[in-house]
Amino acid sequence: MGGGGHHDSSTPPPPGPHSPTPTYNQSHDDMSAARLPLSHRDTCAHLLIPLNACRRQTFYMPGSCGHERHIYEECEYNAYLQRVQIKKEMNA
Repeated sequence: MGGGGHHDSSTPPPPGPHSPTPTYNQSHDDMSAARLPLSHRDTCAHLLIPLNACRRQTFYMPGSCGHERHIYEECEYNAYLQRVQIKKEMNA
């Protein structure tokens, strides 16, 4: 019925500018220029900037920025999985 199965942690996604892999290479100046709230300036901010630009261009029309939103949400999920893995390693 539902999808799923595409979050295989054994093979990381390929790197790239639109990769759902959390990164730490965001510039604070870029995030400030994009007017990102402090609560969203995390490892997936490099994907939130183009998502918000798409949202503004389409006047937040539902379903218009689906691909960008999916990539951003997948990045947030992968960041969560990284935090869980680090916590497990700390407790082991």
